[in-house]
Amino acid sequence: MSTMDLGNLLTHLEAADEKEICELLKRYNEENRHTFAFNQEEETLRSKMCRSVLAVLGSQVQPVCKKACLETLRILSRDKRVLAPVATREGIMILGGMAKLKVCTEEDVGEEEDVLLVEAERMVVVEALKCLCNVVYNSPSAQQACVDVQLARGLCASLRASLRASLRASHAWHHDVGLFSLRLLFLLSALRPDVRGILRKEHDGVRLLSEVLERILEVKWVGPYEAACPDPKASPVPAENNERAMEALKALFNLTLSYNGDEEDDHQFRLIAATLRHLLMLKTETEEKTDEVHSHAVNLLNNLPVSCLDVLIDVPVQGGQEKYDGKNMDVIQALLDFMEKRINKGSNYKEGLTPVLSLLTEGSRRHREIRRYIKIQVLPPRKDVKIRPEIGTTIKNKLVRLMTHVDLGVKQAAAEFLFVLCKERVDNLLKYTGYGNAAGLLVYRGLQEGGRGDTQYSDDEDSDTEEYKCAKPFINPITGHVEEQLPNPMEEMTEEQKEYEAQKLINMLDKLSRQNVIRPMGVRPDGTLAPLEETLCDAPADNSESDSD
Repeated sequence: MSTMDLGNLLTHLEAADEKEICELLKRYNEENRHTFAFNQEEETLRSKMCRSVLAVLGSQVQPVCKKACLETLRILSRDKRVLAPVATREGIMILGGMAKLKVCTEEDVGEEEDVLLVEAERMVVVEALKCLCNVVYNSPSAQQACVDVQLARGLCASLRASLRASLRASHAWHHDVGLFSLRLLFLLSALRPDVRGILRKEHDGVRLLSEVLERILEVKWVGPYEAACPDPKASPVPAENNERAMEALKALFNLTLSYNGDEEDDHQFRLIAATLRHLLMLKTETEEKTDEVHSHAVNLLNNLPVSCLDVLIDVPVQGGQEKYDGKNMDVIQALLDFMEKRINKGSNYKEGLTPVLSLLTEGSRRHREIRRYIKIQVLPPRKDVKIRPEIGTTIKNKLVRLMTHVDLGVKQAAAEFLFVLCKERVDNLLKYTGYGNAAGLLVYRGLQEGGRGDTQYSDDEDSDTEEYKCAKPFINPITGHVEEQLPNPMEEMTEEQKEYEAQKLINMLDKLSRQNVIRPMGVRPDGTLAPLEETLCDAPADNSESDSD
């Protein structure tokens, strides 16, 4: 709409009845459905429109009119400059009420009653949640208002009610209500660190979100920290369930960020690890979405205490599953496959690859079985002694190439991973990578002269292949491989040709010296370096009475 059209719309809204308001806003919504960049000249008018629409929502109107008002607010909330009327306690309370969230300031809030929403009401709730997501994302004032009215508390109560209702066959989980409730909780916990503490301590948010995730993934427990194996013939995780799972994972990531917990939390962390193990063995409807949800699972696993990672491998081994030292390595193999796919992708290494490298590094450092299994997959005993370690298509070749990546974080993550697989022994690492590739890590760790890291590992030694043992004396320690001997160019020269080449070299050096490109140096009697002419002047005169024969 033009400036005049928007002004006319505001004029009509003030005098229109409910039906006319609904029609006017529907028209505006249809024309601006895909508008994300707004004319700054209309900023004041759009701000007034926010205030007018809020006033309509604060009155008694039918669900269809509420939905139209909320759609308009959602469109307007894309512009952070016009949110002042909405980003207040009153504005947030109106939107919270539309979303069926109990908000308050001081009075107590009980558990949300189970509510079976009819379609019209559900659409209103969804639109209100979408508005809240936009407003919270775009306005620090709105974030503070959400804290003031305890919106996070209302969200937790709503999620618990939905969780209880979903456990009864007669009540289906409303996908979009759950999706945007979880997204709003994620935004609040991401943008307000103080809300994370409130959610953890006052509303048991970690356990709540963990139970929500279990329900979304339909986890069935068959042991203390063991979920029933997914049926290979079962359908992939539906797209809607996958969407909600990702929002729950992101919110859980925020709540566990920089949070060590205590002994009472250990059980909950292990349950989360077991749920994530189950998730990493599932497939969704597309490979892209599977990769995305697995990425969120890896991020969350990095937040859990590394001691909890034994849950990933302490499950019974069944036919066809990966087994090593009596441990189930299915999920470790899945993580290795995930890591290699991220390397092959060739982009976004910092956010896409380093989390899984960090997870596998810490898991290998803490759990011997994980390290030994990964070592076999990534660094098998060397046979290809004539090929540079970074040349080839194996996972080792790809990781060694990353050791010289331009991004410091990526380079260090790849190098640290291989170093831990080598039990943090410099000589072992150099055997697989060569000094040239490992130099960055050794300088960073202060291990240029050899030695090992601080971690204590078992005393078992790696066995070398016969090919490596025979070739070891001839391996170039810098490149990490046996270099082909180049033919001596002087072998087929005559004495005259050799003299000619030598004289040509002398002439070139003399020319470079006179042009001060190079400067010949000598050694003084005291052992220090000095320009050649000075050392010649300082040389002792020939003594005929010397003791030399």
